[in-house]
Amino acid sequence: MKQKVLITGASGFVGFHLIEAALAKGLDVYAAVRKTSDIKHLASHKINYTYLNFTSAESLEKELREREYDFIIHAAGTTKAKNQEEYNTVNALYTINLAKASANNPHLKKIVFISSLAALGPLDQTERLITEQTNPRPVTAYGQSKLLAEKQLKGLKLPLIVLRPTAVYGSRDKDIFIILKTFSKGFEPYIGHIPQQLSFVYVKDLAAASVNSLFTSDEANGAYNITDGNCYNRYEMANITKSVLNKKTIKVHLPLPVVKGFALVLEKAFGMFGKTPAVNLEKLNELTAINWCCDIEKARKNLGYSPSYNLQRGLKETLEWYKQNAWL
Repeated sequence: MKQKVLITGASGFVGFHLIEAALAKGLDVYAAVRKTSDIKHLASHKINYTYLNFTSAESLEKELREREYDFIIHAAGTTKAKNQEEYNTVNALYTINLAKASANNPHLKKIVFISSLAALGPLDQTERLITEQTNPRPVTAYGQSKLLAEKQLKGLKLPLIVLRPTAVYGSRDKDIFIILKTFSKGFEPYIGHIPQQLSFVYVKDLAAASVNSLFTSDEANGAYNITDGNCYNRYEMANITKSVLNKKTIKVHLPLPVVKGFALVLEKAFGMFGKTPAVNLEKLNELTAINWCCDIEKARKNLGYSPSYNLQRGLKETLEWYKQNAWL
């Protein structure tokens, strides 16, 4: 009998790749989606669907008891919310509800929680690397909510691995895609002139790390930073994109006060409709941070993590997918 894995956030960008990685590993996949989710892109996959009520630990416990899952990968969450309370509800409270329900599941061998490097926050100097021992200093409400979830999970006795991916890109992503599309149109904008060290992870590497973590021993339980193992300057993503697409761009450095003013206008405009824009004042704290570069030796050693894609290879594959699917 195949081992069962529950994947939350299954209809999303990362969720799609988690499903593919889990199927490739021979697992029986149960995809947790909302009844309003668009799941047409999952139609060709041999998976089961389930609908979870994250507001109720009791309801979740019933689901887990009846299904007898061997593994859980919790990737559900939100990157855009109206306020800290909403972030905390979706990213922390719902996570804890699922974790508490899991605590009473005798079949559960491992749970993987997809957190974020935003829970630790960036460094304010380029001479050091972010490690698992770095003192957390999240600079956004999103990062604070992920950190809150991590802290509360520590109080539960679970076979738990927490993964903190940096900026994730790849096919089906709609966030970094906006930046890549801007480059493809010949415009290359930057905020200010301060040098930055950035990190990225290709979604297939994150998915592989998540699924492989399910089969680690209890000694490996803990938190891990996940990147492709490299550090990049702020221009490398654009340079690779231009090379792959054979495009030229106009490079523009926008003054931070101007961008802040634009973000404020967007926030007020979107706020009238109860929405949060992709570019907002808080997001600028992440976009203008000096150093997001990580040490991933702990993940290499304990999880056997070995990323297959650097930014050059990952972006080439990503851009080809966007072109083939008429996104670019």
